Amino acid sequence: MFPSLKALRARVRAQASARQALAERARRVLALAEDDALSVNEIACADPGCPDTETVILLMCVGQPTRALKIAKPIEAVTEADIAAAEPSA
Repeated sequence: MFPSLKALRARVRAQASARQALAERARRVLALAEDDALSVNEIACADPGCPDTETVILLMCVGQPTRALKIAKPIEAVTEADIAAAEPSA
């Protein structure tokens, strides 16, 4: 968990390139069309049963409902195999 909002903001800025690289890998692995959009975010969860840090990739494909891929790892640790294995949820 992050000690403060200031620390969280600093981490978000520091991981901008990792987030962009993950978005590009996800687009390639999932074979998204040019018109499809995606969003990559890292969240911290304090609930029991949640991983401490989770990466969520939102898929916004044309003509389909938005789906979320949730991967129980920080952004920097997500691999192409993790993306391919993730089960989308609505």
